[in-house]
Amino acid sequence: MKLIFATNNQNKVKEIKWALPSNYEIITLEEAGIVIDIPEPYDTLEENAAGKARTIYNMTAANCFSEDTGLEVVGLNGAPGVRSARYAGDKKSPAENMSLLLSNLENKKDRRAQFRTVICLIFEKEEHYFEGVCQGSIGLKPKGAAGFGYDPIFIPDGAVKTFAEMDLQEKNHFSHRKKASDMLVTFLNESS
Repeated sequence: MKLIFATNNQNKVKEIKWALPSNYEIITLEEAGIVIDIPEPYDTLEENAAGKARTIYNMTAANCFSEDTGLEVVGLNGAPGVRSARYAGDKKSPAENMSLLLSNLENKKDRRAQFRTVICLIFEKEEHYFEGVCQGSIGLKPKGAAGFGYDPIFIPDGAVKTFAEMDLQEKNHFSHRKKASDMLVTFLNESS
């Protein structure tokens, strides 16, 4: 089964391809010949995921999906949330985002956080949503060189390492994106 993944983020492509069984062929925007940067102007992960999926569906009429992920920190009233990729500004600098987050948490006792991924699938002209959540906490400083985004400061519950200190197999044991992907696969298996 072929699905277009409406993203330009190669780290997300890698994680999704790793999470889905080999009978699913994930076509990236680049592979589909689509060279656009789809905006994420909405206030919720659901709306951003849907906006990206609808854009690609309207261009191709092909089965496709998109996702949006946010880091929601309890001590920051859920921030950065939907603004996670642009927390420190529109240039999307992971290092600056992490630095600002750690600075904003300096005097906070509650470092609990969660990653939340929402996938919007448009399959046979209908929209479907799948959500994955990973509970954890924010470390005191970045650790590890793997992963991307906030992975160097996020420690999932039940682990002693950050996501950035884990290989993809370890990360997928906890991963919000993997949980949402598993629901996507279950739905597609039941629908085909």
